Amino acid sequence: MSGSVYKVVELVGTSDISWEKAAENAVSTAGKSLRDLRVAEITKLDMTVKDGKVASYRARVSLSFKYETQ
Repeated sequence: MSGSVYKVVELVGTSDISWEKAAENAVSTAGKSLRDLRVAEITKLDMTVKDGKVASYRARVSLSFKYETQ
């Protein structure tokens, strides 16, 4: 019987537009160096504030990918 193993990493994506874009930035950037991405879970949303206005949106994402053994 064979099974799969997945590794989970935590990332923080940022965007000047929205939380959705921040999460998308985290996943798309990770996809440039990690293969076989599986599930992305948004674990926290926050934003930075400057001069009383929203400066940027941040999304903390737990991202899993298949762990390859050699």
